[in-house]
Amino acid sequence: MFFHENSLQYEVEVEQPNPYFAKMLQQAIGGAEGEMRVALQYMFQAFAVPQEKQEYRNLLMETAVEELGHIEMLATAVTKNLEGARDEQIEDAREDPVIAAMLDGGQPRQALSAGLHAMPVDSNGVPFSGGYVVASGNLAADMYANVMAESTGRLLATRLYEITDDPGMEHMLEYLIARDTMHQNQWHAALETMDDHIPVPASFPQEKENQDVNYQFMSTFKEEHSNPRQRWTEGESIDGKSEFSYGRQPGIDTADIEEMIDEMYNEAN
Repeated sequence: MFFHENSLQYEVEVEQPNPYFAKMLQQAIGGAEGEMRVALQYMFQAFAVPQEKQEYRNLLMETAVEELGHIEMLATAVTKNLEGARDEQIEDAREDPVIAAMLDGGQPRQALSAGLHAMPVDSNGVPFSGGYVVASGNLAADMYANVMAESTGRLLATRLYEITDDPGMEHMLEYLIARDTMHQNQWHAALETMDDHIPVPASFPQEKENQDVNYQFMSTFKEEHSNPRQRWTEGESIDGKSEFSYGRQPGIDTADIEEMIDEMYNEAN
């Protein structure tokens, strides 16, 4: 169940509307690094959490709803960056500098399809894809995915911050960047509360793995290279269950596929 309060989670002010920046803000709404992605990711992850792990469901769902508030903030920012065009000017788009800038900037749909408002698309106008959402049903795997999602989201927000010189937009982005910091930390903290979560899934019996390569860094250079002696090629493994080693991909003879080809009936006769 959700409730909506008719106010923004954080203030959004724009001193100098900028249609180009509105276009770039769309990436933070409907892009692969955007708020639609994390809101739906955390929500669908929460749906899969069993009752006995209610604390994780609460963590995920509360964060998902917070991210919905971020979408609302960014959509408001897009609209405020597009303000200034009157209805009669929309009819004659090229006479209005705001709409003309959008047309020249490659995002005419913000005028033509959305009437100078945000859309569920990225900065190139590509519709949001549910394929961005990671919800595996495995809590540990999902938490790692969430760290990545918040890392790339924070990276995007910092790049947007460097692009704008509008004090209101900087103020909003400072808030969003700070929340990305917290969210990265909370997902790491959640991982720390889980026993024996490396590798994912930890419940699969490791004795069934190929024991010759399960802790081996595998070189794929054609010519043989010596062990570079890095943290991931020697010493204790991260899960503490073995030692890293260095080797080469095994390589096998060319597969014999003639019989399979015959069974596909590819020949004309």
